[in-house]
Amino acid sequence: MRVTPQIDYPGVFAALPSPCLVLGTDLVITAANQAFCEVTGRSRAELLGQYLFDAFPDNPADPEADGVETLKESLHRVLSTGQTDHMALQKYDIPVPDNPEVFKERWWTAINVPVLGPDGRVAWIIHRSEDMTDVVRAHRTAHQSAFSPGREAAMEAELYARARQLQQLNEELRQAHARERRVAVALQEAMLHSPDLARHPNIAVRYLPATGSLNVCGDWYDAVDLPADRFTVAVGDVVGHGLSAATVMGRLRSALSAATRTVHGPAQALEVLGLYARSVEGALAATAVQVLVDGHSCLLVYSSAGHPPPVLLHPDGSWDLLDQATDPPLGARPEHIPRPQANTSYTPGDTLVLYTDGLIERRGEDIDTGLARLTSTLATCTEFGAEHLADALLARLGLASGANDDIAIVVVRLDRTTRPY
Repeated sequence: MRVTPQIDYPGVFAALPSPCLVLGTDLVITAANQAFCEVTGRSRAELLGQYLFDAFPDNPADPEADGVETLKESLHRVLSTGQTDHMALQKYDIPVPDNPEVFKERWWTAINVPVLGPDGRVAWIIHRSEDMTDVVRAHRTAHQSAFSPGREAAMEAELYARARQLQQLNEELRQAHARERRVAVALQEAMLHSPDLARHPNIAVRYLPATGSLNVCGDWYDAVDLPADRFTVAVGDVVGHGLSAATVMGRLRSALSAATRTVHGPAQALEVLGLYARSVEGALAATAVQVLVDGHSCLLVYSSAGHPPPVLLHPDGSWDLLDQATDPPLGARPEHIPRPQANTSYTPGDTLVLYTDGLIERRGEDIDTGLARLTSTLATCTEFGAEHLADALLARLGLASGANDDIAIVVVRLDRTTRPY
């Protein structure tokens, strides 16, 4: 009887000629092969355990750098869909070894491949990249390059094959997705667009529609800049999924954004929103919470309309729930009654986390159990930046690939001066 030898999979991975990483669902590097170490000039010891975008940030000297954003979007598509994602050629400079303040130009193509666990959810992501810098430079200068013709031909073939793969995948997507889905995605992105959010690099947001939905949902987030070094962050939740819930969500989110700019404080903003919700079909059971961050006095002012309490996480792992100003959901009261408002101080270095109930609720489980799970998980993430914390939170709660309910998250790293200007 012939015995099939066991394959040394770690050895195979280490010997792969293409640069490869294995990422956890929190986008932390768990493995790197020799080819990846050689092309980036980094050792395995330097890479393992690092959040990918801490190890490879955007080039601060390039105002048009979008490598982090583009790669992050691809990885999140893999996590949410469980499907392989092919990336087109992109510029993504990397730090010079032993001199992280200096970046060198690099052009890459990449494929991100999910590895599913026993439960069918994404457990790991294999990130395979190819350094196409020499090809780009050769075409840019339009003269004979310094590398061998054989290597140039191989890279040209790789670039052509990758372009063909992308063309084929795009055609399959066009055929597979109905017009309703395309319209739904565009609608959701338009309704969640927040111009003020772009001015806050210390804020991270995440939006995950319920598994199996049209990629639209009734959860939302928002950020609004106010005078005197203040801004608000908010999350809300409309009952249901799909286009009808998203339509209600868009109306409520716009109304709250407008009210925030014209009234004084979260309580008054939610009062206005509650009055408006009474006239919007499907909005009576909607919930929302808003927190005003005063960067000058290090004060948080908040109010909640039937929403789970935000968490104020401290650097030592302790936390406080912002649960002292909770009221019924929007539009639930037949008569107008002023909504409560509370405030608490924060210390620079604290982290504020707002979320919707899909993050904590599980079928047949008490909400206090979900809150305990959330806070204990946050206590393990105190040293993370906002983006890393958002990814780690979803991964450690087992939600990186989505859940049965919609999820929206806002993470704010709080400093004395919270704006970048």
